[in-house]
Amino acid sequence: MKIAADFSKRVVVHSEKLEWVASPIAGVHRRPLDRVGDEVARATSIVRYAPGSEFSPHVHTGGEEFLVLDGVFQDEHGDYPVGSYIRNPPQSKHKPGSQGGCVIFVKLWQFQPQDRQHVCLHTKKMQGVTHPQFNNVSVISLYKDNFEEVSLLHFKPNADM
Repeated sequence: MKIAADFSKRVVVHSEKLEWVASPIAGVHRRPLDRVGDEVARATSIVRYAPGSEFSPHVHTGGEEFLVLDGVFQDEHGDYPVGSYIRNPPQSKHKPGSQGGCVIFVKLWQFQPQDRQHVCLHTKKMQGVTHPQFNNVSVISLYKDNFEEVSLLHFKPNADM
């Protein structure tokens, strides 16, 4: 399966207009934003967990990172409320779910194979800095290495891009 798979082209996606697609796990649905592959894929998705839903334990061979958008995401490592940014490197494993339901933004399989850096941040407790080039845009740095830089950008009304 390929969805917005040509990363050399700019794509604008209005995620709220996309249909929810059932995953192989009951109560877990996705809105795919990009995807290269079938169930195990390089993918970016909005994922919705119904209350009480959970995946079975699994290894993220290519790594995963996610931002909690609504509710509380949970696994055996902790509870992650809205604003939590989690970076699980390749070979990490967990049993994800949500007792009360949640929505997350998740990216899979974009890590360098040798990467082993785990990150857990609570972005609601972090202060952004003013973007050096654009008015009314603030930046929260989440992760940076020699291959990638991950940031959360907040656009105020009338942001000058």
